Amino acid sequence: MLHADVPGFGRIEASYLVSDFTGTLSRDGALIRGVAGLFVRLARFLDIRVLTFDTFGTAARELRRVPCTVTVLSGERGAEQKQEYLASLGPERSIAVGNGANDRLMLSAARLGIAVIGPEGAAAAAMASADIVVGDIRSGLELLLYPKRLMATLRS
Repeated sequence: MLHADVPGFGRIEASYLVSDFTGTLSRDGALIRGVAGLFVRLARFLDIRVLTFDTFGTAARELRRVPCTVTVLSGERGAEQKQEYLASLGPERSIAVGNGANDRLMLSAARLGIAVIGPEGAAAAAMASADIVVGDIRSGLELLLYPKRLMATLRS
């Protein structure tokens, strides 16, 4: 579990990290360098879940050696599906990471939402729904390994 007390933002007690795959953890379907190692470190205290529409059909292969649960979604209601998945875990105990418009509801519902402006960009709706916006996935995941960085960004 991740614990952080952020003045003005409140206490974060998270058991889950829920992340998008395409554009957030990957570029053109390939896992971004360094993500696997960060997931190994984070899996010591967070249950990692990856939600994806698997645009490139590579998520299972790219994440096969990474400590996480991969769920491939389908259909037209992407944002709602991700939000419902998060609701089943408990949004107050979850950190969400994403870059797409279909991540916006998940980012806003989670106790902590992190929008990633990665190599494939980020939807304005995702950025507006997040608590924090980062320039790359590694920086976003490192916030969770070094919670004082969260305080520096979120304190009021």
